[in-house]
Amino acid sequence: MGIFPQSSYYTRDQRQTAALIRARRPYLVKNIFTGIGLAAFTISVYAFTINAVGQDDFSDVQIPDAPEQPPHAPHTGVSKAPPEVAEMRK
Repeated sequence: MGIFPQSSYYTRDQRQTAALIRARRPYLVKNIFTGIGLAAFTISVYAFTINAVGQDDFSDVQIPDAPEQPPHAPHTGVSKAPPEVAEMRK
């Protein structure tokens, strides 16, 4: 016996038995129509969305100019003292 318990609807090589085929037969046509309906709905929503987005006209939207660069802040680190301070330290 394998990992999965033996089901009465499948053979040892995992093929459907005649009982499973008979049990599923009444639902076969309903499931096919349901699948076709879901696929048609999905495709129609996708097509509508692509069509709606493709009709957008952005010609009336003004694109702003590039933002102005802010003035650079003065360097606050002390790398060299101003000449007045250097003379005062002497």
